Amino acid sequence: MNSLISEMKRKKNFLKKENIYYVIVIISIFFFDRLTKLKIISDFNESTYYINNYINLDLVWNTGVGFGLLSSTSNFFYHTITVVVGLIIFVLLYFTLVSRKIEKIIFSIITGGALGNFYDRISFNAVPDFIDLHYKSIHWFTFNIADIFITIGLIALIIYGSPKEDNEKN
Repeated sequence: MNSLISEMKRKKNFLKKENIYYVIVIISIFFFDRLTKLKIISDFNESTYYINNYINLDLVWNTGVGFGLLSSTSNFFYHTITVVVGLIIFVLLYFTLVSRKIEKIIFSIITGGALGNFYDRISFNAVPDFIDLHYKSIHWFTFNIADIFITIGLIALIIYGSPKEDNEKN
């Protein structure tokens, strides 16, 4: 009986009008990410653009997940990761719609970034990464705007905590 009541509360949360704001956040992050990637792809030639002593723009096509991890030349592995990422996006969207306000913000930030990279995986069979942070000859992973939002969201989730059941919130 408690699980039925809990499920009814979740469905009520899911249908709230305020959720449109979080969907707008997701869509805004997605389009901001798309604009930056399209600009880099259309304007980039084979050279590296030096911004300053710590940041370069250097287009790299990533077939792995965040920051190039799990890159592979195997189509099966790539498509399996793509399906898993798609399923994770659905879970994130669900949490975005049923969580408390601060969690909704965090999940919408992660979802917007994940959706941007997922779109690229489907469209280009790779994700364009282009921000290269470095200090002298030491380079961090090359990443993109979507990765920044995903990272900010994950850090906020770690700091704030994981999703909680309705009865734990009180």
